[in-house]
Amino acid sequence: MASAAEQLASNLNFSTFAKAEDLKKRLWFTLAALLVYRLGTHIPLPGLNPEAYAAAFQGQSGGILGLFNMFSGGAVERMAIFALGIMPYISASIIVQLMTSVVPSLENLKKEGEQGRKIINQYTRYGTVLLGTLQAYGIAVGLESGQGLVIDPGWFFRIATVVTLLGGTMFLMWLGEQITSRGLGNGISLIIFAGIAAGLPSALANTLELGRTGALNTGLILLVILVAIGVIALIVFIERAQRRLLIQYPKRQVGNRMFQGDTSHLPLKLNTSGVIPAIFASSLLLLPATAAGFASNNQLPEWATMVISALGHGQPLFMLLYGLLIAFFAFFYTAIVFNPKETADNLKKHGGFIPGIRPGERTAEYIDYVLTRITVIGAVYLVFVCILPELLIARTGVPLALGGTSLLIVVSVTLDTVAQIQGHLIAQQYEGLIKKSKLRGGKRGR
Repeated sequence: MASAAEQLASNLNFSTFAKAEDLKKRLWFTLAALLVYRLGTHIPLPGLNPEAYAAAFQGQSGGILGLFNMFSGGAVERMAIFALGIMPYISASIIVQLMTSVVPSLENLKKEGEQGRKIINQYTRYGTVLLGTLQAYGIAVGLESGQGLVIDPGWFFRIATVVTLLGGTMFLMWLGEQITSRGLGNGISLIIFAGIAAGLPSALANTLELGRTGALNTGLILLVILVAIGVIALIVFIERAQRRLLIQYPKRQVGNRMFQGDTSHLPLKLNTSGVIPAIFASSLLLLPATAAGFASNNQLPEWATMVISALGHGQPLFMLLYGLLIAFFAFFYTAIVFNPKETADNLKKHGGFIPGIRPGERTAEYIDYVLTRITVIGAVYLVFVCILPELLIARTGVPLALGGTSLLIVVSVTLDTVAQIQGHLIAQQYEGLIKKSKLRGGKRGR
């Protein structure tokens, strides 16, 4: 079956795409939805002084606001109605995932299949509303604390800000679900991808402008571009790499006939945690700088100033903690999203086993043994991909939009989307082959 799918994939061409009407509808729907998202990032929040906010944002762009601005496609920089972006939904999803491994009732819901998944998704939506409300209210209060940022401070502005920003987040959550069901790929990932990709042309233009004015050496720019291409190639290689465990199923007898046992593979990704460790590590390390920026009117203690200075981009302490946090979250998140015992129980339930390994507890231990070792490779890969661009940014002044986290997201989502397109094209070819076989069968019957 796998060889047949690979053969079909190799035969895909433009004519196959031209005949795939359903795929084209999904593609157009996805593009239209992302266009709506991009338009929303340019609609400003009512009640703000745009000039004063732009000046205030420049002083905070190096902190966590700069990271959120990258994920929101510039909506934070403009304080648009989509300034919260999809981050409250992602945070709520991660919290619910963590709770499913701690709370027995949620763990039981996870095992109930589609019905349990719907209930968990509903809890995630409730969590999104709660987190979005708290974050939107915090933004409203923070804006009012700035001098001249809000035209008419007060409860009306706070309520309007909470309703507007929370409504924007809930709309993006709905839009992402629509893209997932009626478009191509994971809608939430594509929305984040669109936000980051929108900032890449301006980042590249700024880099080239620095080269034109002589602020950056032309050879250095070429080196950065080559490094970026090498990092992209590494991301593609690792994200597609798998450790496949051979699974065998016993022989079975149907009537008087004995059928040979089937074999399949249990694929374990080298980077099971995805880009989550890099996002978590960046958020935690940028919090002190952001807090210090808001407290700039007060005199900070000398020790706090030294700590914040040491945690600046490109500083040795920042690099060390960044790498350690990425490695920690890589193992932590992998342990949350992949349960070796549950996988071993499912294999045993369906009669599958790993050759040479006893089913049940031994199989779970073996899967955990393999998963731990490939997670080491995945953690080292994540640290390298995220630290290398940080070093280049610190030494050359290349815009942050070309950082490792953004490259990880852009390349990973692109790979997933291409896989979705190939899957639709292969399904289209399968349908064509089935129709041809039916027509031939009908002619022979006549």
